[in-house]
Amino acid sequence: MRKEMKICLPVYKVLYSAAFIVILSIIRGISRISEIGLAMEPPVGLLALVFCADTYWIEIQSKRAEVFKLCPLKKQAGAVRKRLAIQMVFLTGCSAMGYGMFYWQKPMAVTGGEQLAEFLVFLAAITVTIMFWGTLSMTICNIFRNIWAGIGCTLFLWMTLNSQAGDRILGKYNIFSYTFRDSYDITNLSWLWGKGISLLITLALAAAVPLILKKREAAL
Repeated sequence: MRKEMKICLPVYKVLYSAAFIVILSIIRGISRISEIGLAMEPPVGLLALVFCADTYWIEIQSKRAEVFKLCPLKKQAGAVRKRLAIQMVFLTGCSAMGYGMFYWQKPMAVTGGEQLAEFLVFLAAITVTIMFWGTLSMTICNIFRNIWAGIGCTLFLWMTLNSQAGDRILGKYNIFSYTFRDSYDITNLSWLWGKGISLLITLALAAAVPLILKKREAAL
C-alpha cells in the first residue's frame, strides 16, 4: 500500500490539489450552507479527472511499463484499482476539508442537525462524483493511449454535462444532478438518479480494467 501511495500521490499532485481546494473556497462565493456542495461538485469533478488521468499512464511515463507487464493481469488490475482508490480517498478528504473552509464566508446558519445532514449528503455525492470522473478519465486515457487526448475528451463531456443544456436534457439523470438540484427543497431526492447512474458506470469501468489493460499492453 505504501508503495502504491508513493506512485500515485507524488508531492506535486498533493500540492496542486490542496491549492485548488483552498483557492476554490476563497473565490467561490456562497450565502447559504446548502450552496457549498453546489459550489464544489463541478470543480472537484474537474480536479478528479485531471488528478486520476495518469493512474496507469504513469507506468509508461516512468518507463516501468515493461516491468509492470510481467505481472499477472489480475495483479496489474488490482494495482490500478488500488491506486484509483487511494487517489479517490485523498480527494474525498480534501473535499471534506474544503467544505469546512467555506465557513469563513459565514453562510446563513441552520440547526446543528441540518448542518450535519447537509455535510453527510455532500460527502456521499462528492465521493460518487470523484469516483466517476477519476475512473472515466483514466479509462479514456488508456483507450486513446494518450493522456492529453483522454483529458480533453473527458473535459468536453464535463463541460457538456455541467451546463444548462445538460441539465435541461438530462434533468435528474445528469451526472451533476446534485449540483442542479433545488437546494431549498431538501426533501426532493430525485437527484439520486444521477448519482446512481454515475455509480453504475463507475463500477462497470472498474470491472473493465483487466480488459483495457490487456488491450493497452498488446499495443505497447
